[in-house]
Amino acid sequence: MTVGRTLFVASTLAVAGTVGVVAIVGSPAGFPAAVVALAYAAIILWGVLDPRMAMFAPVMVRLPRDGNAIALTFDDGPDPTTTRAVLDTLARFGAHATFFVLGEKVRAAPDVLREIARAGHTIGIHGDRHDRLLSLRSPKRIVTELERARASVAEIIGERPCLFRPPVGHVSPRTAVAARQLGLTIVGWSVRGRDGLSSTRVGDVERRVCAGLRAGAIILLHDAAEQGDRSPAGIAALPAILEHATRAGLHCAALPSRGT
Repeated sequence: MTVGRTLFVASTLAVAGTVGVVAIVGSPAGFPAAVVALAYAAIILWGVLDPRMAMFAPVMVRLPRDGNAIALTFDDGPDPTTTRAVLDTLARFGAHATFFVLGEKVRAAPDVLREIARAGHTIGIHGDRHDRLLSLRSPKRIVTELERARASVAEIIGERPCLFRPPVGHVSPRTAVAARQLGLTIVGWSVRGRDGLSSTRVGDVERRVCAGLRAGAIILLHDAAEQGDRSPAGIAALPAILEHATRAGLHCAALPSRGT
């Protein structure tokens, strides 16, 4: 059982115990009960916001530690310009990666998706559109969105992705239900460059990612902006990251297409 799951079970039992005490002793326990309720809400929110907690579903946040592989992952594409820049850099270094694509962008740039697949990279889904509130939607709606994204990818490359990174990384119980229903492996990260933010500078990305480059790391970067045609800072930082990995004796591998 993960730390997050253990915390969830323990806090749920604490709430149940508090409810029992309040039922027996009445209002004098009201203040402690309120504190417990607030703490429980904070724990649940933590579990949703941080996929590394794996509170509501299994989440892949690292590769096995018995090798020297790291996994570069890219969100929010494909984009005809910025994704191709990433593909060129990866090819120059002989590196492979995993691209978590958006269905609406796949339909707009099918040739780029084909280029990703032909280069031997793994393709996962990031949603059909970048719905930042997807984790709050009903499981039925989440399933519909993810199925549409998968169908768009399958129509173009003939393969249905089995990896899923939720928008903004949020994993709620509803996200967990939908992923389980579709047989999707949820993928998080152990290192991120925060290059999805327009204010992030290239040097910031290099420092953050290189500091966490250890065997088994899953690195979160972006091959396209969430909206618009901005080039994420991680694209310019990618050569330095790959050079650092090479010097450290690490090789960049795509995540297994079937997940875990």
